[in-house]
Amino acid sequence: MSYSRQSTPVRRAQQRSGVDGAAFHNDRGQASLQTKAMLAGRPAVHHGAAGETVFDLLIPPLKRALEDLGYQQPTPIQEQSIPDLLHGRDMLGCAQTGTGKTAAFMLPILQYLDGNRKRPAPGRPRVLVLTPTRELAAQIGDNIADYGKYLRIAHTVIFGGVKQNPQVARLRRGLDVLVATPGRLLDLMQQGHVGLGSVEVFVLDEADRMLDMGFMPDIRRVVATLPAQRQSLFFSATLGGEIAALASTMVSDPVTVTIAPEQPTVEKIQQKMLFVEKQDKDRLLASILADEAMDRVIVFTRTKHGANKVVRKLETAGIPATAIHGNKSQAARTRAMGDFKAGRVRVLVATDIAARGIDVQRVSHVINYDLPNEPEVYVHRIGRTARAGLDGVALSFCSAEERGWLRAIERLLRQRVPEDRNHRFHSEHARTASGADAHPAPRVQQRSRRPFSPRSRRGR
Repeated sequence: MSYSRQSTPVRRAQQRSGVDGAAFHNDRGQASLQTKAMLAGRPAVHHGAAGETVFDLLIPPLKRALEDLGYQQPTPIQEQSIPDLLHGRDMLGCAQTGTGKTAAFMLPILQYLDGNRKRPAPGRPRVLVLTPTRELAAQIGDNIADYGKYLRIAHTVIFGGVKQNPQVARLRRGLDVLVATPGRLLDLMQQGHVGLGSVEVFVLDEADRMLDMGFMPDIRRVVATLPAQRQSLFFSATLGGEIAALASTMVSDPVTVTIAPEQPTVEKIQQKMLFVEKQDKDRLLASILADEAMDRVIVFTRTKHGANKVVRKLETAGIPATAIHGNKSQAARTRAMGDFKAGRVRVLVATDIAARGIDVQRVSHVINYDLPNEPEVYVHRIGRTARAGLDGVALSFCSAEERGWLRAIERLLRQRVPEDRNHRFHSEHARTASGADAHPAPRVQQRSRRPFSPRSRRGR
């Protein structure tokens, strides 16, 4: 039983061009990037000639960094965004994580900063990137370091869940780019460690998730302190209702770029459904992961306790793994992600909430140890693989009590998920479960017993 991805010349070419990234500038009474580039002695940017890509519009240090990273072909959002951003337009982008969004907005920003150099000022960034989660903020910080490795650009990342003193020390050294989560940013602003009066470019990333997490009041407080003359880039997976209303207050005459969500379930991901008894899931998982060709695997569980249990079982089987979930400290989560990205461990066990916003390149396999009880979550999970034009494999374990959830998933997909019965833990009972057997048993709530007290009857 092997679930390794096929290696083809096309796939190897795709791997060499895998990218992470987004979009960029507007002329709100201030000179556009193009004008500033001319004043700085750089030629104005224009669309490339036939046969060129938007990467050819970038300065040599950025192109060299992209070559080091193996970026050869831009993703659709980069192709559509970079030229307009280099011309100084505001942008309204509808795109999800994993589309190449970060590179699309950071490459033009870095080019702008390099062409308009100023001495980094303590606590006064020229560029502010606001993100909803600590993990996404750290990831964008890593991207900036990669893309700007041949430039003299100072950046730092601030988020909650860790002590603020090291972050304050980095702010005091001066910076060009600040990547922040809303809560920690406002805390440090109130303490006088950060001022936003010098911001020239503002990026709001994943605005829809900001809304879901209740950050809209914080965002409005941040935006109210920004200079009126700035470039604004606004990104969200959806652009309706309150999100559209917020966007209208932030951007001026924006370029709109919409990248349709990928359809990984049909086109790029090899899906398999494995029916198994609940008590056999650990052994099935260990037998699958014994194949070391599965080099970067995310295993999803429904609960934090379940994630910890899976890691213990895998380590007992001699398979190194690490977990990421809400009960882990920020230091532990950062260490786990670092080990996974660096290949020190090939298996990351995660809950859905902890994994939001994380975009890890070249995930070879996603395994649903537990099926989600919401079908949309299934699509989101398996979309962690087959990103940036690559292919991928998604394996899902289905016990009898999860059979009803599988039917909901297949209704959403409008197709059956292919079954794999060729494993030694296959369960016909799980595959054919119906009625009450196809749903989790209802939880029996224990009534708390309190000692009888005559006072408890008073007032009745």
